[in-house]
Amino acid sequence: MTERRVRKAVIPAAGLGTRFLPATKAQPKEMLPLVDKPTIQYVVEEAVSAGIEDILIITGRGKRAIEDHFDRATELENWLLSLGKGGQLVKMIQDISRLADIHFVRQKEPRGLGQAILTAKRHVGDEPFAVLLGDMVSNSHVPVIRQLMQEFRHRRRPVIGVTQVPWGEVGRYGIITPGTRRGRSCRITDLVEKPVPEEAPSNLAIAGRYILGPEIFPILEELKPGAGGEIQLTDALRVANQWGSLFALEVKGKIYDVGDKLGFLKATVEMALTRPDLGPEFHSYLTHLLAISSLGKGKGMSAGPIVEEKSQLVK
Repeated sequence: MTERRVRKAVIPAAGLGTRFLPATKAQPKEMLPLVDKPTIQYVVEEAVSAGIEDILIITGRGKRAIEDHFDRATELENWLLSLGKGGQLVKMIQDISRLADIHFVRQKEPRGLGQAILTAKRHVGDEPFAVLLGDMVSNSHVPVIRQLMQEFRHRRRPVIGVTQVPWGEVGRYGIITPGTRRGRSCRITDLVEKPVPEEAPSNLAIAGRYILGPEIFPILEELKPGAGGEIQLTDALRVANQWGSLFALEVKGKIYDVGDKLGFLKATVEMALTRPDLGPEFHSYLTHLLAISSLGKGKGMSAGPIVEEKSQLVK
């Protein structure tokens, strides 16, 4: 694999978002807000904070709002200024359009993650590149994609971010078969897409973050449809692993599957709690709510939606 550093990122965001209907009937799921910021902006900011300069977002029909979000909004800026509400608000809006050199290309039909990645072939060229799934949001001290980039510089081979999930949930993810481990890193022996728990080789789930090389594109071009009749990236990685070693890194931090309703709610609550302007008051509210809920439970009343954390990969 090339010695060049990772400069480009690909963010697949062409999914239909059927799990969030009717909210996604007329807006992309990637534009649903976590507190006051669309989910895809968190993903873009993760890539930028890792030093990535060039980002390609794979969109589809009905996803124009994503492009508009990362474009200038001069009418809105001028309106805010005319009301004397400029300053920080206008700067915040302008900063979104200056995050990185962001490009867009459409996946013309939803044929799976592998086909979405193949759409990026011309833009990526012969360079290594990062992949960040648009419906997976991370929360970590060191950006998750940066952790993988650091491992890539050491290994000079493709690296996949993984995290442990409960055994009962392995059927929702791509799962790796780990080889000998060194700390948080290991050689990947095999990969399987959404196995039944009884046949899963481990509970190490692919966490929606990858560093790949251009050699993945010829594999995707020849790959036949897999699970769900789609071109699966996991299947392409299995083939690539036969040609040369793939490595996995168990990432530090949390990954939220915000394409899932419960994962979205958990991400919203935890992101809000980290906000200096919202966290203390929101924490007090949740404490009060839990106290009332516990009291009601003791009296035989409904306890309300108390959610217990089960894994790092929050769904």
